[in-house]
Amino acid sequence: MQPIIHKPVWIVIVLLIAAGLACSISTSTAHFENPKMYKDADGTTRTTSYAPADTFYCRVELKNAAGDIPTKAEWYAVSVEDKTVRTLITQAEMESGDGTLTFDLTPPQEGWPVGSYQVVLYLNDKPKETLTFKVK
Repeated sequence: MQPIIHKPVWIVIVLLIAAGLACSISTSTAHFENPKMYKDADGTTRTTSYAPADTFYCRVELKNAAGDIPTKAEWYAVSVEDKTVRTLITQAEMESGDGTLTFDLTPPQEGWPVGSYQVVLYLNDKPKETLTFKVK
């Protein structure tokens, strides 16, 4: 004798599996807008070039964040003093909701070496924006 399984039971099982899978999918619409490099923390002077003694400032708008979400900036020396190195200098992490985020990096005591740099901005642990700039 074959077991009797009614169609409604299978439909319920399929719906439960689909609901479980849907819960693990992120539907966040949070995103960055207008990432720019600045000479100042207030974001009044845009730049892509710094002097060795300057602090790097990166400002970006976080939009459509449902509460506080993790953001991160990774600062890299890409090619400095005639060497191609792409070395991580440091990283800064914060949790934030909608608004303007400012990441900054102060120079070492001896100043920044001349060359190319970049900052990579992460949202929910995924790289979203990369800005390049120079020290002259």
